[in-house]
Amino acid sequence: MSEEKLSFQAEVSRLLDIVANSLYSNKEIFLRELISNASDACDRLRYAAITRPDLSAEDSDFRITLAPDKKAKSLTVADNGIGMNRDDLVANLGTIARSGTAAFVEEIEKTEGSFGLIGQFGVGFYSAFMVADRVEVSSRKAGDVQGWRWVSDGKGEFTVTATEDAPARGTRVTLYLRKDAKEFLEAARLRQIVTTYSDHIAIPILLEPEAGVSTDGGAERVNSAAAIWTRPKSEITDEQYKEFYHHVGHGFDEPWLKLHFKAEGVIEYTGLLFVPSTKPFDLFDPTRKHRVKLYVKRVFITDNCEELLPPYLRFLRGVIDTEDLPLNISREMLQHNPMIAKIRNAVVKRVLGELKKKAQKAPDDYATFWNNFGAVLKEGLYEDSGQREALLGLARFRSTGGDGLVSLADYLGRMKEGQESIFYITGDEFDSLAKSPQLEGFAAKDIEVLLLTDPVDEFWLPAVGAFETKPFKSVTRGGADLGKIKAAGDTAADTAADGEDQEKAAGLNALLAFVKLTLKDEVKDVRGSERLTESAVCLVADEGDLDIHLERILKQHGQLDAAAHRILEVNPKHPLIRRLSERVGESGAGEDLEAAARLLLDQARILEGEPLADPAGFAKRMSEMMARGLSE
Repeated sequence: MSEEKLSFQAEVSRLLDIVANSLYSNKEIFLRELISNASDACDRLRYAAITRPDLSAEDSDFRITLAPDKKAKSLTVADNGIGMNRDDLVANLGTIARSGTAAFVEEIEKTEGSFGLIGQFGVGFYSAFMVADRVEVSSRKAGDVQGWRWVSDGKGEFTVTATEDAPARGTRVTLYLRKDAKEFLEAARLRQIVTTYSDHIAIPILLEPEAGVSTDGGAERVNSAAAIWTRPKSEITDEQYKEFYHHVGHGFDEPWLKLHFKAEGVIEYTGLLFVPSTKPFDLFDPTRKHRVKLYVKRVFITDNCEELLPPYLRFLRGVIDTEDLPLNISREMLQHNPMIAKIRNAVVKRVLGELKKKAQKAPDDYATFWNNFGAVLKEGLYEDSGQREALLGLARFRSTGGDGLVSLADYLGRMKEGQESIFYITGDEFDSLAKSPQLEGFAAKDIEVLLLTDPVDEFWLPAVGAFETKPFKSVTRGGADLGKIKAAGDTAADTAADGEDQEKAAGLNALLAFVKLTLKDEVKDVRGSERLTESAVCLVADEGDLDIHLERILKQHGQLDAAAHRILEVNPKHPLIRRLSERVGESGAGEDLEAAARLLLDQARILEGEPLADPAGFAKRMSEMMARGLSE
């Protein structure tokens, strides 16, 4: 078969240059990444061989081999794991950052010079180009006859060729090293890197004394291959924990939280879980899969057991190793296994308990966690009613009460006399929400409002309904009930002034009736507002209708065809509304009032970030109104 030349996907050449020259500050990291990939390949074959023993029957001793060749100036990392066929090579080595290469490059360029991001994007293999001018990958997938070779210099293209010169099974990665990378041909240097970064890997790592990948001839084992989670905590250093986190989580950040535990009793299992300190790039992948690996008696079973952890804890990295499941358990059996369900419940409680301790003892540190993963954790409020109380206690929010995060308990402690609801507003951006006209009346009475910007907020709030008997209420829906709430500064003089304002707005009812008649097909109702203090108008949803932001989300995703008509609220105290109220009874004012009514609706739509139904008509009415105003 002839050689097949292919190009990397768009943006990859640029990305490879960043990876090779800017991303890592420590070049030795490349070996850790290649060894981790080899370990994963062995784990995957060991799992596949549970149901198909023939795949590993001829060579059941898994190993990773390092073979430096000073004469050829090359370093080979080989494994006898699952291997890859032609399609695997193209898909896995020809496509970088599958969640979106362009987005990855954009994010990387913001932080160029830091290697902290690399593990979030699944591009660790490409760190090989930091030390190599050319990389060759020869592989044969377990059970296949045909072997394949992938070759690239990392500059935009790669070739894929059928070859007989491939391992009997597994993958062989050969790096032709640059002149400034000769140190990685020295046995002592390789031994030191493995001991530092990969000593915990459960697959034996062998160092060949000479070129070649054969394990015959005195290959030296350079890692302890002890499953770190099975060892006592007292025997494990912080550095070892960190390197295991890097291995199992494919991350390069520091773990924010570590949970190492052993459960004994009816069900025995060990867990070593980590919470990252930075947000993984695939956190909001639609599949919502967690990244915790399931082992049985130290044998890898799967990293795709959906029943092991709920989706709202998918930021966790680590392993769960149980003694009570059969080694030959299938994924179908895992889906309905009561032991897995019990482990899941216990692990969820343990994780939420540790997060609660963090929130109480280190609130500033917990705020960092919440900013990274709060949007994911809130999914549990909608999906997991059994843990809802614990999750509500962990929830933190931004609000009009200050710059920091607030808990629901804190909010309740600051509620005003007569306030019966927890007020909130939802939207896409914090800054826009903070300036929303719907907040004016609440700000005037110093009533705190939660500012919610995560799409999931629209779904968990109706599901939860209330917190400690206090219902959640959107400030963009129905009556604001502000008249029932007494602010600290309210006085009898304020009440008298309000009466005077109402008297001055005696023509308001006539204006409301006129505007409603003019806009009869475009709004549900027109009424005076107690939530506005500075703006002239705003749009609100009726009590039984969808919240405005939720409606917008559903329309964007094609889940809603027709939008409900909104209520137009007008501020009786605003100078514009007062002047319009005075003009209702004037002769010949009908045309001007009709134009003003439509301009008020357009203004309210603009404030909500909604598109205008008739931009040309809006511009014409605005120009005419300004011209008349300037001529007076």
